[in-house]
Amino acid sequence: MGVAIRAADASDRDLVVRLLDTAFQNDPVSRWVFPGDEYRRANHHKLMAAFTDIVLADGRIDLTEDGTACALWLPMPAEEHGEGEGEGDGEGDDGPAQMRASIDPANERIELIARLTEDIHPAGRAHEYLWMIGVSPDRQGEGLGTALIGAVLDRCDREGLPAYLEASSARSRGLYERLGFTLLDRPLDLPDGPQMWPMWREPRP
Repeated sequence: MGVAIRAADASDRDLVVRLLDTAFQNDPVSRWVFPGDEYRRANHHKLMAAFTDIVLADGRIDLTEDGTACALWLPMPAEEHGEGEGEGDGEGDDGPAQMRASIDPANERIELIARLTEDIHPAGRAHEYLWMIGVSPDRQGEGLGTALIGAVLDRCDREGLPAYLEASSARSRGLYERLGFTLLDRPLDLPDGPQMWPMWREPRP
């Protein structure tokens, strides 16, 4: 069965934010950034909104027609290294600090995770960066994520572009491995928290 996919635009912003908020409430990294269920429910959506705004401005959000899954992609030029993945203006580390200030100034983990993921982001080659992919909890396991990712990976293969992501759970890592991603270097150990797995995929002939 085919999955109908379209590019999201500004009119889809609130839908995408709600979808990401719901999909990542129990994600290990989200639970680390926003410890405590009540605190996470009150603040997690603000981070998802910030991510959505960045990718709507600088990248592409693919959305299933029924609004139950989305993938956030950023094209990364060869010359750049992270730079807040679009969060800042290229002026050092302002992006992570600004994000923390806009979401919850008291939560240093918002800024810390942005800096840590910037540090491990590979530079030197242009690539597609899969920043996030979210599937509604009641639709997980139906192949929606694979369909969303596969459409972009097919283009990467045609254009000779690699792809990069950071898996935030063992389950998602398994999905990405099946799609041709391999662990890049070693996992990122969040302080007193879970691991993230930086993964790279070379284009296939």
